[in-house]
Amino acid sequence: MATFTERMGPVLLLWLAVCLSGSWAVDKGNFKTCDQSAFCKRQRAMKPGESPYRALLETMELTNTRLTLQLINDNNKVRLLLELYRLQGNITRVKINELKPLKPRYEVPDVLIREPPTEPLSLLSQDENGVVLSLGAESQRVIVSARPFRLDIVEGRDVLMSLNSRGLLSFEHLRMRKDTQADPEAENKEGTDPANPAETVKEEEEKVEDGMWEETFKSHTDSKPSGPSAISLDFSLPGVEHVYGIPEHADTLKLKTTDSGDPYRLYNLDVFQYELYNPMALYGAVPVMLAHNTQRTMGIFWLNAAETWVDISSNTAGKTVFGKMLDYVQGSSETPQTDVRWISESGIIDVFLMLGPTPRDVFSQYASLTGTQAFPPLASLGYHQCRWNYNDQEDVRSVDAGFDEHDIPYDFIWLDIEHTDGKRYFTWDPHKFASPKEMLQGLLDKKRKMVAIVDPHIKVDTNYKIHNEIRSRGFYVKNKDGGDYEGWCWPGNAGYPDFTRPDMRAWWASQFGYDQYEGAMENLYTWNDMNEPSVFNGPEVTMHKDAMHESWEHREVHNLYGLYVHRATAEGLTERSGGVERPFVLTRAFFAGSQRYGAVWTGDNAAEWDHLKISIPMCLSLGLVGISFCGADVGGFFKSPSTELLVRWYQTGAYQPFFRAHAHLDTPRREPWLFGPENTALMREAIRQRYTFLPYWYQLFYLAYHTGEPVMRPLWVEYPQDPATFALDDEYLLGRDLLVHPVTEEGARGVTAYLPGKHEVWFDIHTFQKHNGGQNLYIPVTMSSIPVFQRGGSIIPRKLRVRRSSTCMEHDPYTLYVALDNQRTAEGELYIDDGHTFNYEKKELIHRKFSFANGVLSSVDLEPNAQFTTKSWVERIIILGASKPSMVTLKTADGENQLEFDFDASMSVLTIRKPGMNVGADWTVTLQ
Repeated sequence: MATFTERMGPVLLLWLAVCLSGSWAVDKGNFKTCDQSAFCKRQRAMKPGESPYRALLETMELTNTRLTLQLINDNNKVRLLLELYRLQGNITRVKINELKPLKPRYEVPDVLIREPPTEPLSLLSQDENGVVLSLGAESQRVIVSARPFRLDIVEGRDVLMSLNSRGLLSFEHLRMRKDTQADPEAENKEGTDPANPAETVKEEEEKVEDGMWEETFKSHTDSKPSGPSAISLDFSLPGVEHVYGIPEHADTLKLKTTDSGDPYRLYNLDVFQYELYNPMALYGAVPVMLAHNTQRTMGIFWLNAAETWVDISSNTAGKTVFGKMLDYVQGSSETPQTDVRWISESGIIDVFLMLGPTPRDVFSQYASLTGTQAFPPLASLGYHQCRWNYNDQEDVRSVDAGFDEHDIPYDFIWLDIEHTDGKRYFTWDPHKFASPKEMLQGLLDKKRKMVAIVDPHIKVDTNYKIHNEIRSRGFYVKNKDGGDYEGWCWPGNAGYPDFTRPDMRAWWASQFGYDQYEGAMENLYTWNDMNEPSVFNGPEVTMHKDAMHESWEHREVHNLYGLYVHRATAEGLTERSGGVERPFVLTRAFFAGSQRYGAVWTGDNAAEWDHLKISIPMCLSLGLVGISFCGADVGGFFKSPSTELLVRWYQTGAYQPFFRAHAHLDTPRREPWLFGPENTALMREAIRQRYTFLPYWYQLFYLAYHTGEPVMRPLWVEYPQDPATFALDDEYLLGRDLLVHPVTEEGARGVTAYLPGKHEVWFDIHTFQKHNGGQNLYIPVTMSSIPVFQRGGSIIPRKLRVRRSSTCMEHDPYTLYVALDNQRTAEGELYIDDGHTFNYEKKELIHRKFSFANGVLSSVDLEPNAQFTTKSWVERIIILGASKPSMVTLKTADGENQLEFDFDASMSVLTIRKPGMNVGADWTVTLQ
């Protein structure tokens, strides 16, 4: 260890000392505020007012697919090119770039799944003040005003959204540095329009401010060779008081106004034990915001991968309910409005305005641009057991046996960085993990799996094959002087592969092949951590912005880096099986489109009640922007949870999409059987509940894969006209049909859940008690309580025979839970495939629809051309809100027969026993 730490150097040792000590709070001084980020400070100093930009209407060109129009900044005469597209599915795209940039400006590749298909734009009217264009559907129009430039999207008489209405469009043009020896005439030519020789760029009148050409933060200097290049645009949303999205932040679901503090920051960073309820940047960035009111849902997708800040203001912010009522009584005519301003360090303005009008429409619109959630292997929806670190193969074997001994199911056990040979990824410690295939085979024999970490920082060591190959191929990110960029991370001195390069990603993917990754087997999957990228001795614990990715600076691509690592890893896991097997890859850093490659977790949280609470809005926010496969470290990564907190976290995590316990190296062991028999029973029950619902989880992920709808969703998504749901983030829906209100308060004796839907009913899944919707319901709780309700009108299939892993339950029977609505009807679905391959793309699947009406429960095939069979049958049907029948009859292709049943009159619950039909067949059950 001594030689290793000597080579790690004092900077890393200091970092580790902080990490491994008892000081568990984020050092805010390591991370910039807006005032410390020169471009943000510069842009934010601009105040709303009349914009210097005007549209040059004589330059307008309109083709069938797009409008182009030049804008001019009357202060410096720099021209911009506006492109406007009407896209399929009620989306408008607006691009703004310099008309003649000194050199190309970065445009984000690889995030859109295709070039978005366009629809015709038509000119409705034009005069010297502007133009009006038709957007086709529902009398939607775009109004482009010339002086000052402004863009409004209207529907009928309503303004849906305005761009540059506050005059905050800003576009810092690329320019030559004044103190260089460049030819001033050449520079002048760049800023001159040959048709208007008088309109030269008046750079001599522009103030050179600190941080434009060089910027220092703490001990790090950013050389800024291209100078200032920031962009900004404001959006006004009339009638809107609630906006959501732009993860990742440890904050409420409803975004707050930022007038009195920093904007929300989007800049992927390794933030050590992050603070809650503030707008600081975290590990991932999805530049998508949703706006919602009772009439409409819309979205703004700001496609830019550079450091970005988002300011939010509202004319109703700070008003109390009484104040709003007073406005109403006094006849105040002020319409609520939210104003949003996006500020990015570089690149171009490329923004997609998703016009809804429903939440589902916005999900579909965003999915059409960036794709849907990858359809995960079924086993990955089970329980995952992790810590930093399981010590050796014997430790893994012992923990695995502990789950069997205590009758607790699990699917994946995880290995953190200590499993490697000296933090060399794709290797195993030769002493602690000497026989990885033997270990993996032992898990495979029990139908279980393993995840091993592979981080994107590569130990600089000439005896390490991975490093030698990357260096010899020239695949490392370069520093500004052209040498390989190196920084400190877990191995000590490390290089960072340039994942923006397709050839680098292809090579990385090849390293997961069974012929390359020694010890790997088909039940070994992967976890990408530290991929922001984390650089312990870098500025803000990340890579220097003037590092080079071939011809582009890191500042342009920063927020894409984690997505590219995730993508290359997922492609590697797919390719190792010849494209047959679905991958499972967890990532910490992410961007728009990361949903296509796997799962995300909320990073290094803490064993505190507030961190348990914040896991709900953090995952809800991710789901709204396409990333459904989200979870938080159960129990908290840092610190040690009280037993009560640990139990409550298992109960919460069991009803969140990604369910993994994880813990820091320095925390005491916390496998679920280490806290006494009573607590073991409580945690076992929570995990077992998860496994009974796996058919429902799997169907929800299949739906997310097809439609982009979030698996875990805020109540307002399903009840968009109920303002009582708009700011709720201590409860949520799974799909449409399960409402979950976890217990997240210490010592709680009860929780109050809002049950939505004035004409709906909800059934407690544990007691079958029926409750009316449209009310706040107080629920007394004990330590065993997990308040979950099934919506009346739904049918949920479950598997009640819980075994040691999900794969062991493959052929087990189903119980159908039929919860009747007030019209005594219900419907639901069941999706089945082999659980792990891509064969569902070849229609090797079962997709059934269950319906109950007029006393008849039926099952029909939603995919009649599909080819798949299952051994599973229906062993029980439980109908909630039922009346007692005199007879129950099953009809299948084999004939009719009467079924046994029990009826609980006190709860109106009918249980039909042993119907026995194959779950993939057509059948009807009739109550008489």
